[in-house]
Amino acid sequence: MPDAEAFIATNILLYLLSADDDKADRAEKIVQAGGLISVQVLNEMANVARRKLSMSWGEINEVLTLIRSVCSVAPLTLETHDRGRVVAERYGMSVYDAMIVAAALLGGCKTLYSEDMQNGLLIDHQLRICNPFTIQASSGFPGFDA
Repeated sequence: MPDAEAFIATNILLYLLSADDDKADRAEKIVQAGGLISVQVLNEMANVARRKLSMSWGEINEVLTLIRSVCSVAPLTLETHDRGRVVAERYGMSVYDAMIVAAALLGGCKTLYSEDMQNGLLIDHQLRICNPFTIQASSGFPGFDA
């Protein structure tokens, strides 16, 4: 799997479907720049789209196909699971957030775009979490300009 500059968490991708134009536009800029996601992100997207947004399977498949055409997808592996458990313990994260972080670390990413994790946190001297919806995030991150 080639290294990607940024990993995009599920919550950022869900804003592509949002009525909040500002957040949808910011999410679109991040996705257009490309990046890495994981199979977990695809699963979470499908779950939220179906259960909370009441999208049809056809609509969900269209959205996921579009995302997969722009983003590389990291598999869920035993290595991801093991690294994620270490991250969860070390940084006090939920297991699911830690699996996202582990996939980003294993993918060689330098930035993890997420609205739900601690903005600015540097993980393992490699990966910085960035909430792209904060004012200070509007510059200095890949694919994101003010």
